[in-house]
Amino acid sequence: MHNLNSKFVLFKVLQMEKTYSVVFYSKTLVEPVKKLKDFLRSKIKWYNSCNSEAHITICEFKIDESQLETIKQKLSQISDTFTPFQVSLDHFGSYPNSGAFFIAPNADVEDNFKLLMKKIHQALKPLKLKKSEDPHLSIGRKLTPENLKIASELFTTIHLNFLCNEIVIREFDPIVKQFFVIDSIPFGSNPQPELIQGSLF
Repeated sequence: MHNLNSKFVLFKVLQMEKTYSVVFYSKTLVEPVKKLKDFLRSKIKWYNSCNSEAHITICEFKIDESQLETIKQKLSQISDTFTPFQVSLDHFGSYPNSGAFFIAPNADVEDNFKLLMKKIHQALKPLKLKKSEDPHLSIGRKLTPENLKIASELFTTIHLNFLCNEIVIREFDPIVKQFFVIDSIPFGSNPQPELIQGSLF
């Protein structure tokens, strides 16, 4: 009996929560953004996000690994209704309060991103989400005011394009302290008509 209890405790430990994030991601952005991050690092040394691959965060959450398949199914259902679209990342921006320096999409694409992000947040509603409401591709986070000023002087013009045609699930590795891509869910180009609210009678 004691043995069984030990096995149960071990099983519970193995079922610990993991941290996942859902992002927009494209391999075509990885190298050009890495060059920007490396250049900034050569000027200000290590900073938050300097080793993170290029991505646009949608949300982050913690769940038991056993729940992951259910989450993937929900994401597949919503992603099936999305249609691929071209993205132009055409200017830099910053959030001085949080020390974030980032690349942002043009206005038309930004609205499209916000709509998809909102739908994904709704699809994962029961989860305790750490949401991103504002689509941006981070170069650095938690920069000091001095380093934020250096970044904004180093980088003034940008023009990156990619086809947004999937959402990606990443898992956080607590040892390396980085997220790694574990699955991608393609857009299905099957838009559903919005449900009409109201009584039939």
